[in-house]
Amino acid sequence: MLAFRKTTPAFGADIVTIPEPTLPAAGMATVAVAAAGICGSDIHAYEWTPGYEFMEACLPLTLGHEFSGVVEGVGADVLDIEIGDRVVCWPTIACGKCLACSSERPQDCTDRRIIGLHVDGAFAGRVTVPAINCRKVPDNLPLDIAALAEPLAVSVHAVNLAEISDGDRVVVLGPGPIGLGMAFVASQRGADVLIAGFNDDVRLQHARDLGIAGTVDLATETLAEAVQRHFGRPVDRVLEATGISTSVAEGLAILRSSGIFVVAGIHSRPLELDLTRFVREKKQLRAAHDTTNEALLEAISLLAEHTHLLSTLATHRLPLSRAAEGFELARSREAVKVLLIPEGQHV
Repeated sequence: MLAFRKTTPAFGADIVTIPEPTLPAAGMATVAVAAAGICGSDIHAYEWTPGYEFMEACLPLTLGHEFSGVVEGVGADVLDIEIGDRVVCWPTIACGKCLACSSERPQDCTDRRIIGLHVDGAFAGRVTVPAINCRKVPDNLPLDIAALAEPLAVSVHAVNLAEISDGDRVVVLGPGPIGLGMAFVASQRGADVLIAGFNDDVRLQHARDLGIAGTVDLATETLAEAVQRHFGRPVDRVLEATGISTSVAEGLAILRSSGIFVVAGIHSRPLELDLTRFVREKKQLRAAHDTTNEALLEAISLLAEHTHLLSTLATHRLPLSRAAEGFELARSREAVKVLLIPEGQHV
């Protein structure tokens, strides 16, 4: 079968032919991939940016962790899913032994592995994963849209960490897939949302299509000016999904005293922070990475409830054989979410 694999610790990845999966081992499930989305983490791995050197020991490796599909095989001792089930997958493989796992916090596992970053992922016709990581999706949710569940779950988790509630004034930095998801989820919880981008006309229009009236292009006005225009005062919450460390400093400047700032972007450069001012203003800086089971289940429910609206996030669909083209689209900022469709799938 075809697969898009990272073969060397350098820029790029390759379409190659690899063997079909064998019968799944105990506790494992083989899923026929219906659609797989290109994530920012995939792009970092593709570009071989700093912070992804850990993957070198895992190469060659099939990329891809945002996917949906149909269960084709299950190993012994698998009880919660069966052949024919339509599923998505939580990509974090927890060790089950560390203190976090023993405390029922698998997302904080200290020895976790990630599908598509440590073990073979879903940019292929089939993928074998721990059955415990699979979550069933409703029959009325198209499988290509179901592939948006994992990134939307990341957004849900960030909003949960920010403790956003009805009436909160919220700024979202970065109109990529995660930022758009954050803005949508925050608005669903009754927040007044302003989402900011930089020369991001296409993606900001997608925000408006999702019902987010407040948008700003930081190429035309500063964040402070936009916040004053839209809210007239500092905001209660800031959610960051840019990966640009200077945006964190800018976001902290427009956050009210005791407000909550959640960082979700992956940053290649450090942040300089005036800690004395930070402490005196009692601002709360939190990190959102990965997701939780509860957030993933909420994301599936949101996709089922708002299928037509959220389907607009999947802006491009390409056959898996054109994965390199898909990655260039995803890197261009013209796309929101690029889905790769294995040959023979019709979604």
